[in-house]
Amino acid sequence: MDAFRQLGARLRGRVAFPALAVAVGVSTLAAGLGHTAFLGHDAAVTHVADSTGSALASITRGLQAASAGVTSLAPAAPGTPETVASAAPRLDSGLEHHRIDGWVRRITTSARADFQRSLDRMDQYSAMITGKLDERGMPRDLIYLALIESNFNPTAKSRVSAVGMWQFMSATARQFGLKVGGGHDERKDPAKATDAALSYLSDLHARFGSWYLAAAAYNSGQGTVSRALRKVTGRTTGTDADFFRILSVLPKETQDYVPKLIASARVGSDPARYGMN
Repeated sequence: MDAFRQLGARLRGRVAFPALAVAVGVSTLAAGLGHTAFLGHDAAVTHVADSTGSALASITRGLQAASAGVTSLAPAAPGTPETVASAAPRLDSGLEHHRIDGWVRRITTSARADFQRSLDRMDQYSAMITGKLDERGMPRDLIYLALIESNFNPTAKSRVSAVGMWQFMSATARQFGLKVGGGHDERKDPAKATDAALSYLSDLHARFGSWYLAAAAYNSGQGTVSRALRKVTGRTTGTDADFFRILSVLPKETQDYVPKLIASARVGSDPARYGMN
């Protein structure tokens, strides 16, 4: 078994090296951030049974990642006891990519104060949202999508009239059972809007086969992601690594959306590591 692990480590090293070489010299993210909604794109405001299986899974993920500009695919850091106890998958698997790294740096430097305020506001809703995620077997890290969308502001309204913590347009809100109109807007109801958002994300995951692709489609629409996948991979479903393969043909906002989500989950799940409360 030790020999097998050593072999796995050598293989992962060989996979990571060329990908690292590609990444060297790539400039870090330079997009500006608004002060009020530092991650808001337009808002006003996922245990392998034994060690052999684990090594094989790690090698496979590394091979998939190399062609997508991923520098390494390390195991996820241990979470809280509640997270470890949950059977839900992790959204942040420890994947390394220069766009993710850029957002981690930004979150922990120029956007630090805004991110801390969002974490403080998240405390009010985290039990409700993670409970609903656990009930559906969805990654707990998806809670950070609400951070990106609205900084956990249930009354947020965007320039294009998306409303609520999960930034639903009225047509999509009605499609997923929310009442909008007649003086009543359930997009502003945190619990009901969360149920609708998780149903939508679950449908997108079933459609594309990947949480990263599902998040990209949440941001830019199913058609945009389908066309990008077909153009680059010849398919309309894919893996998390496929998000980075199709990244260059996605809208600029979506190119940053998933890296922001991963970076937010990484920092938010271990804030003390980054000097936050």
